[in-house]
Amino acid sequence: MCGILGAINIDFDIEELDLIKHRGPDDFGIENFQLHQHQVILAQRRLSIQDLSPAGHQPMKSECGNYIIIFNGEIYNHLELKKRLTKYSFKGHSDTETILYYLIENGISGIRDLNGIFAVAFLDLTKNILSLFRDPLGIKPLYYSLNQKENSVIFSSEIRPIKSNIPEVQVDSTSLAKLLKLRYNPSPDTLFKGVRKLKPGHLMEFDLNEKNISFKEFFFAKQLPSTKKISFEDSVSEYGFKFEKGVERQLLSDVPIGILLSGGIDSALVAAVAQKYSNEPLKAFTIGFEGEHSEDEIEDAAETARILGLEHQFRKISFSDFLQIFKKCIEIVEEPLATSSMIPMYFLSELASEHVKVVLTGQGADEPLGGYPRYQSELILDRIPMPIQKLTKNIFGSFNFKNDRISRGIATIGIENEIQRFLTNYQVFNESEIEKLIGVKGINYSDSFEYYYKVLGCKSKQHPVERMMALDTRMNLSDDLLNYTDKITMNFALECRVPILDLELVNFIESLDYSKRLGLGKTKIIHKAYADRILPNKIINRKKRDFRSPTSLWFRENPELIKSILLNPNAIFSDFFNLNEVNKLIDQHQNKFPKEKQIFLLLGIYFFLEIHQTKPHKLKSR
Repeated sequence: MCGILGAINIDFDIEELDLIKHRGPDDFGIENFQLHQHQVILAQRRLSIQDLSPAGHQPMKSECGNYIIIFNGEIYNHLELKKRLTKYSFKGHSDTETILYYLIENGISGIRDLNGIFAVAFLDLTKNILSLFRDPLGIKPLYYSLNQKENSVIFSSEIRPIKSNIPEVQVDSTSLAKLLKLRYNPSPDTLFKGVRKLKPGHLMEFDLNEKNISFKEFFFAKQLPSTKKISFEDSVSEYGFKFEKGVERQLLSDVPIGILLSGGIDSALVAAVAQKYSNEPLKAFTIGFEGEHSEDEIEDAAETARILGLEHQFRKISFSDFLQIFKKCIEIVEEPLATSSMIPMYFLSELASEHVKVVLTGQGADEPLGGYPRYQSELILDRIPMPIQKLTKNIFGSFNFKNDRISRGIATIGIENEIQRFLTNYQVFNESEIEKLIGVKGINYSDSFEYYYKVLGCKSKQHPVERMMALDTRMNLSDDLLNYTDKITMNFALECRVPILDLELVNFIESLDYSKRLGLGKTKIIHKAYADRILPNKIINRKKRDFRSPTSLWFRENPELIKSILLNPNAIFSDFFNLNEVNKLIDQHQNKFPKEKQIFLLLGIYFFLEIHQTKPHKLKSR
């Protein structure tokens, strides 16, 4: 695990590499390579997890000297892959060395066999090709900036080293509109003009044989699998087998491992299996909130820890803590999001990092297994003929509901275009609200969804809800939850692993008929059936508590404080946003119309702009 940084025809040094020192405080390396008229620099900051010896140092060269790799992540099946590499002499036991020789042996197409979390740069001096690739679910980030005029590229695990090499960074108004719509920027977009994210499951190859750099981008990951014909009982057994194998694989480490423990069944399942393979009680970590809040999971998590025999650590935070750390979180995550759970994740990561270097989490179950209410909307709409939907929309469409989920569900009624319906179900702000806020209109919000719809082969799935879950698993999950989780945990030099997103397990889940995953009023069916075999009912049947902050109450109790921040006419935020519209939004939340996601996102954008002191790429018209 580490942070990587590299460039073609751009100079950088240790000072810029140290901008990501938090990702790897244990070791570093920088090497230069001259390929014809092109200079390539590869560098890394290392967090030592597997093979703590110098044999795991990066950049890592092959014995012949023709191949070099820098790698951020973990390959959980590397020991299986290593068994196939009988003709090579290994200096150590790191997964980096396994990848290096596996790609030498099998070519770049060998990346399809990797099961793990990864962002990799692989330099082939025999072909003068630099390859960048990112894991199929986008668990590890990889950013880049390509300047064709200057014939240069810079890439990194985080934006900050890239930003330091761009003379004038601006906010892209199209990306800002997409952020307001979706709560995150879908890959390859970022808020910074000229800085992009490599899409999950994609490979970029830079050909350095000619004076001008040429590049190609490929989708290398698997399309959605065909549907299995398997009984429910057999599917639960196979699910359990693959779940356990996934957790067991991700226990591979030369340092102690802990658990980020909520009160729900997802992290409890991961913890139960992990403890089975541990000779001593695993450390578990939970964050709660001061006062009486339904979001507080400490009591439930403590009971789970007692049942499973875990060593439990917890901490409570207040609204004061929340505000104090908000700007710092935006600086760490680098991209504003409408997901308030990033704040407790900061304190959770800080707590865990005091005890361990690696943690397992229960993230990743809701998207492939149908855990969110929006999937229920799709099941309901599929049963209602379109003429009746349109009649219902005419009756209820103008109502103002005091429940955000109901409002978004009602808004999707009568939309025949599937992707547009998905977008409406996700939206934080609708297009009319975005135009009023920032004066931008006419944006194609669906382009990223249409792209993934095509490359994943979504049409092969019989039901819209299967397609929706598949898109969410590659987009919402990657660019929202996994993005902030990676950035915040790595800020504390803490590696976070996601066993429920083991690639073999996800492939199996997506091969199941959707009815084994969810039904009307039922979520994560097969997941809960497996949990029923290994967890007591008191854990399985608890009321679900979302991992988030109690922002609805906090924002309602502190409107003047929120206004003092967002309505400051001297802040850069006022160059982008219509403050009258922002004020109306805060007032609406006071009047019991829930707008906490919207306010949280605007606060995130406010702090983002203050941190980066950026001006709009294209100022809105007043």
